[in-house]
Amino acid sequence: QVTELVLDNCRSSNGEIEGLNDSFKELQFLSMANVELTSLAKLPMLSKLRKLELSDNVISGGLEVLAERCPNLTYLNLSGNKIKDLGTVEALQNLKNLKSLDLFNCEITNLEDYRDSIFELLQQITYLDGFDQEDNEAPDSEDDDDEGDEDDDDDENEAGPPGEYEEEDDEDDGASDLGEGEEEEEVGLSYLMKEEIQDEEDDDDYVEGGDEEEEAEGVRGEKRKREPEDEGEEEED
Repeated sequence: QVTELVLDNCRSSNGEIEGLNDSFKELQFLSMANVELTSLAKLPMLSKLRKLELSDNVISGGLEVLAERCPNLTYLNLSGNKIKDLGTVEALQNLKNLKSLDLFNCEITNLEDYRDSIFELLQQITYLDGFDQEDNEAPDSEDDDDEGDEDDDDDENEAGPPGEYEEEDDEDDGASDLGEGEEEEEVGLSYLMKEEIQDEEDDDDYVEGGDEEEEAEGVRGEKRKREPEDEGEEEED
């Protein structure tokens, strides 16, 4: 069930790495950089392989094996190997799905019109050494995958699991209903309490008003009593 396998810096023996065999039928990415690989003759059958890293080895030919063993390759990195001429690369014409080829640091790159010659020879490829014919850089597949993952995460964060918000809404509705009931009850109690307080204040005002009126009447009565007395005193004088 392995789909990706990295064997960089391991050491090959007689053109093969021990343990790498036809049992890896689901393998889609294989990296064997700097393993001192001299030939691809013992490469196992990997029909689902799409990306093959073979940089920094000592491969000088025998590339026709790739079309037989890995017919669905889309990316091939042969940088830092011993590939010297166009005849060696011509064997890659049978890799019909090949889109990207890397020959950086190989002797073949010193040939005159190297890039134009490779694009003419391998018309199925889009990128050579990381750039297309218009010198546009190839997109980094790993960066693309990371961006895709981030977008997916954002969408998940925005959308959320179905039903989660429905439950929260139900809880909020229940809480709001309960809150309204409590508010109504509180309003009713406070309203009644205010009425009672108002009644008490009214009673107090009434009593206080009555006292003031009684005091006023008492003062007037005293005045009435004093007036005749004052008049009598004046007559006696």
